[in-house]
Amino acid sequence: MNWKFWKRREPDMPATDDPEWERALINKMAGEFLREQRRSRRWATVFKFGILLYLLLLVAAYYADGLGDKLTGADEHTALIEVEGIIAPDSDASADRIVTALRKAFEAEKAKGIILRINSPGGSPVQSGYINDEIERLREKYPDKPVYAVASDICASGGYYVAAAADEIYVDKATLIGSIGVRLDSFGFQEAIEELGVQRRLLTAGEHKGILDPFSPLEERDRDFLQTLLDNLHGQFITAVKEGRGDRLKGGDELFSGLFWTGEQSVELGLSDAIGSSSFVAREIIGAEDIVKYSKKQDVLERLTDRLGAAIARNLVRMSGADGMPSMR
Repeated sequence: MNWKFWKRREPDMPATDDPEWERALINKMAGEFLREQRRSRRWATVFKFGILLYLLLLVAAYYADGLGDKLTGADEHTALIEVEGIIAPDSDASADRIVTALRKAFEAEKAKGIILRINSPGGSPVQSGYINDEIERLREKYPDKPVYAVASDICASGGYYVAAAADEIYVDKATLIGSIGVRLDSFGFQEAIEELGVQRRLLTAGEHKGILDPFSPLEERDRDFLQTLLDNLHGQFITAVKEGRGDRLKGGDELFSGLFWTGEQSVELGLSDAIGSSSFVAREIIGAEDIVKYSKKQDVLERLTDRLGAAIARNLVRMSGADGMPSMR
C-alpha cells in the first residue's frame, strides 16, 4: 500500500512515517468500513422486514377472507359472483376466476341460490364460452340450486353469452343488453404507405400467414375466409343463446344482428325475464336476503404479474402476425 497517497488524502493527519500514525490511519479506515457495512445491513434488514410484512399481510388477508366467508356463510345466503369489465384471461372477469367462484358457490351448502351480477361489454369468445359451459355443467350437477343473471349498466356480447346460461336474467330498465355478434378489428394502410413512398417488406412462411397485416391489401379470398370464421363463431353464440333462452325469445333475426336494447325492451323481446336488482332477486326470488360475495378481484401483485405476462404474450402474437383476434364486444 502506498502510504504517501493516504498522507496526501488525509491533510489533518501528520505527514510522517511514524508507525503510530499509520496504525491510526488503518483504524480510521477500518472504522469507516464497519460503519458503511452497518448501514448496508440496516437497510437490508429494513427491506427484508418490509417483504416479510407484505407476505404476512397477504396470508392474513387470505385467511381472514376465508374466515369471513365461513362466518357470513354460516346461515343461508345468496352467493354473489361479479362479472365486471372485459372478459379476458388477464382480467377480474377471466374464466379462471369466474369458474372458481362458481364451483365454490355451487358446493356451498348454505348458498340457496347464485347471482351472476354482470357489468361487461364482452370480450374473448373462448373465455365467455368457458364460463357458459361451466354454468351448464354445474346446473346439471346441482339441479336444486338456481342461478340468476342480473345485468347492471351493460350486458353485451360476451357478457350476454355468460348470462344466457342462467335460469333467468334480470335487468334494470336502462340496462344496455344484447349485441349478439362477433367482430374482428383491423386497419388498411397500404394506400397511405404508397403515397408516402414506403415499400412494405413482409416475409412469411405460409401462404396466408400475413392475412391480417394492416399494410397489405386484403385479398377477396382472405376476406371470405375471415367472414366464414366469424360466421362460425357467431353460430356458436346463437346456439348458446337459443339453448339458454328457448321459447322465451320473442324476436326474430334482429336479435342476433349485433344490435342492443334497453333492459325494458329486452324483457319484451325475451332476452331477459324481468326488471330487478341483485338485492331484489336475493330477497324475493331466492329467498335469502343475506348476500355473500364469492368472486375476488386481483391484488396489486397479481395485476402486475398478469400485465407483464400479457405484454409478453401480445409481443409474441405480434411477432407471429396474428394480432387481430375475434372479439365478442
